[in-house]
Amino acid sequence: MFNSRLGCSSISFRHQDLPEALRTIADLGFEEIDLGALPGVCDHVPYDLDADAVSAVTAEVVASGLRVRSVNGDIGDLNAVLDADAQSARDRHLDALLTLAAGTGAKALVLPCGALGREPVRGLDEDLDTVAGQLIAAKQWADGFGVELWTESLHFLRFCWNVERAELLAQRLAGSGVGIVMDFSHIVAAGEDPLDYLTRHQGRIAHVHLRDAVPGNINLSIGNGQADFAAGLAALAADGYTGHFSLELETRDVTHGERPAAAAKAASFITDLI
Repeated sequence: MFNSRLGCSSISFRHQDLPEALRTIADLGFEEIDLGALPGVCDHVPYDLDADAVSAVTAEVVASGLRVRSVNGDIGDLNAVLDADAQSARDRHLDALLTLAAGTGAKALVLPCGALGREPVRGLDEDLDTVAGQLIAAKQWADGFGVELWTESLHFLRFCWNVERAELLAQRLAGSGVGIVMDFSHIVAAGEDPLDYLTRHQGRIAHVHLRDAVPGNINLSIGNGQADFAAGLAALAADGYTGHFSLELETRDVTHGERPAAAAKAASFITDLI
């Protein structure tokens, strides 16, 4: 029904529990998901991710028959200064998320591009160095699981919130193997141009999130904002992008009952563009 490169994030149905969200996505005709594991955004994966929780979530996802493109997770503020105990706790959480990603057959684990806030802890350069160092270390850990490590940058609500900071982070990650996730809504919400973003990240995009936005607001259904998806997808294709796309419809302009129809409408629109 929809292009095979187009999936749907479970965040799109975060108001449902995980089994129901997976059924909704499958019933709409999607074959692939991103699995939301973001505390405060989507509770489909517990933040306290012990071995039992990993096993339970893995079993639910495998039983759904849906492919998993990525697990969209969070291991805390990557520009925070950690003592040994805090770093050890972070490492255990990362290990659990990677175990989940490997168990569900996910291609990658996605981590944020820094804290939920724009102010540096020590200074812009120092914080960017810290974020990049944490991501590179996580990538090296992920190698042992056969899972890629990507970061969603730029992110309007995170430390790397505009094209300048996203580019500075990408420069620090060059050659590391850490992939970049592009999200149209965060770029537009920041008042930036997706085509400029693509120019600055040419050949670096590993995955694409799709949601609409206007400056200052990331939570709009596709077609209700200012994102030019036709131009953006054409630019990606011209740049040789062969990766996948995911509808991450964490929107606030439709009711919960309207979400399935809105997701299907968006999927048909994007399928025509791909």
